[in-house]
Formats: sequence, structure tokens, C-alpha cells
Amino acid sequence: MDNYSLPHSVLRVPGSSANLGPGFDALGVALQVYLECRFTPSTRLSIRVKGRDADLISPREDNLIWQTALSVAARVRRPLPAIDLEIINDIPVGKGVGSSAAALTAGVVIAEKLLDLRWKQARILDEAARLEGHPDNVAACVLGSIVASAVDPGGVTKAVRLEMPENFDLAVVIPNFQLPTKESRAVLPECYSRADTTFNVQRAGLLIAALATGDTSAFPTALDDRMHQPFRAPLVPGLNDILRLRGTGLLGCALSGAGPGVLVFFERGYDRVCDMVRQVFAMNGFTTEIIASGVSREGYSLT
Repeated sequence: MDNYSLPHSVLRVPGSSANLGPGFDALGVALQVYLECRFTPSTRLSIRVKGRDADLISPREDNLIWQTALSVAARVRRPLPAIDLEIINDIPVGKGVGSSAAALTAGVVIAEKLLDLRWKQARILDEAARLEGHPDNVAACVLGSIVASAVDPGGVTKAVRLEMPENFDLAVVIPNFQLPTKESRAVLPECYSRADTTFNVQRAGLLIAALATGDTSAFPTALDDRMHQPFRAPLVPGLNDILRLRGTGLLGCALSGAGPGVLVFFERGYDRVCDMVRQVFAMNGFTTEIIASGVSREGYSLT
């Protein structure tokens, strides 16, 4: 029997947006855009890639999903069987919507399944966060919806999920250029002043309270930030103007993860405010598309 005749496990992992303005490396939201992996044990490694940005995803042994699975196997000191893996991607790569976090999460889940480790969701999250280096994106990939997360002194990730308020909605506006996370992180300072730290703590707390209650009066103040967006703005032409946008139904904007995508919060029914963001990018010479209108209420699923 060839690999195509064997039943495949089907894994689906949502993309994500992190930071949400002031919640640097702490807040994330799962998006309605997905990475799908169909896999089964095989006598040799075979990887096929379809979908968005397929040319940017390696079909060879250095594929991030496969390398992550190998890392998990090495950590538990178990040999990992080769697999037949079909990747069907719909998450833009290098645009700040969690493509690498989805791949890391997928690799952890695939290893857990192949090795029959019987890990619970919390262990999946721990492993993915350890590999990613920070928990915000992977917490959204694992738990879905809006997630606040932190790593305790023992290295264990703690995460709490919030449901998106019924009167809120969101989308991500993606410009037609890439911004590697490594480059976007390189511009951040090593230290922050007490004033700027206090500024962000206040707004992160305000944002969580607003998301928990559906209170629109906290916006746009709740999305203000001094820890990453001011330093990344030179890498995303038009970002400062976008962050200052105001309009009926628009709650506010934030850089999506490391960028260059922009997360737009708005009151339900006011999707058209995304056009304001698109216009600013257009004035700076960039075409755009809108993806992931709405929150993925579920994290990864495996069938």
C-alpha cells in the first residue's frame, strides 16, 4: 500500500496576531486564517507544499514543521518515524500574522501524535513556547480566541483565554512587502524608562479589561504603546499615520506582531474602516489586502 492510500491525520492551526499594541510578548489573538497539515508515517520523508506563499516554505528536510518535530523527539529521546506530509498553507509568510508560530505548533503536535506522547494542551503550549522563545503567538495557536500569557520562573507558560466581545471585530491589513521578525526585533532597545514601562502596563491592563467587558470607551488609548511600535515605525512606512487614524466605528490600530501587517479593531458592522488603513499604505506606495476578518475561536485541531 502506498502512502497516498494510508489514512492521514489532519491538523489545522490558526494564524495569529501578537502584542495588540501595548501587550508586547504577552497578548495574542487567533485569526481566521489557517495552516493545514495532512500527515501519516512513511518509510521516507516526503513533503509537499500548496497554497499561499508555497514557494517560501521548504519541501525539504529543513522544513520548519519537520525540524520542530525532530526537536521534540530529541527532547523526549525517542526516534521519530519519517512521514508523508502535505502542507496546505493560507497564512501569509513574513507579514506579522504568526506563520512561524503556526509551523512550530504544528511540529509539536505532529511529534506528539507520531510518538503517542499523550500530552495535554498545556504541555503542547509549553513545548511550542519554549521553541518560539515567547508565548504570545503560540498561545493563540493552541488556545484560540484572545490570550494573555507569561512564562513563570520555572519556564512554564501560563495562559488565560478571553472571548472576543460580541460588539467587537477585527481584521488585518497586509501590505505587499515582507518584514523579517529578526530585523524587526533588532531595532528594539535593551532597556526602557520607568515612565514608558508604566505607560505600557497601564494600557495593557486597560486593554484586557476592555476586551473582557466589551467597553469601547477605553479605545483608542488602550492600544497605545511605547515599547515596540515607535521603534518599528521606520520599517513600516505610514505606520505612525495609521496609528493616529480616528473614525466612526474604528476602535484603533496596532502593528500585527513584528509587522508589517496592521491589526484593526472596530465595532461590529464597521468593516469599511479597514479602507482607511489601506489608503495610508497606498499613499506610501503599497498595495494591500485584508485577511482574517474575525477571531478564530478554536486553537489547533487534530483529526
